[in-house]
Amino acid sequence: MDWTPHVTVAAIIESEQRFLLIEENSDGATVFNQPAGHWDEGETLIDAVARETLEESAWHFEPQAIVGIYQYTSPTNQTTYLRVCYCGKHHSHIPDRALDTGILRTVWLTRDEVANLRNLRSPMVLRGIDDYLGGIRYPLSLITEY
Repeated sequence: MDWTPHVTVAAIIESEQRFLLIEENSDGATVFNQPAGHWDEGETLIDAVARETLEESAWHFEPQAIVGIYQYTSPTNQTTYLRVCYCGKHHSHIPDRALDTGILRTVWLTRDEVANLRNLRSPMVLRGIDDYLGGIRYPLSLITEY
């Protein structure tokens, strides 16, 4: 059997009780997600979440804690994802920066507005926000690099 999980990272970014989400095209559907993406060879997970956030939202991101590690198998493509979700600070927005292919726009939404969306990319989006609001924080040192 040739099974490989997809390791991804995501950024929870809050400002004035609103959360940064991206609206994107995914497999022919328009969905909302945190700035998120795949962990690339040769980078740390922290580097990956900073890179993905910049590429998808044009915001620089400094991770400060891990909110959670989530496992999810998509019912549409049967792909299993292992997502490491970070929270932290955003700064230095580059409004003229081109966003990744498939990204339609960025939006700032309250938790309730996110909960009312019918097209979240996965249940990990709202769960990450709820865990963040619940105060869950693990130190970045939870993941040890050698």
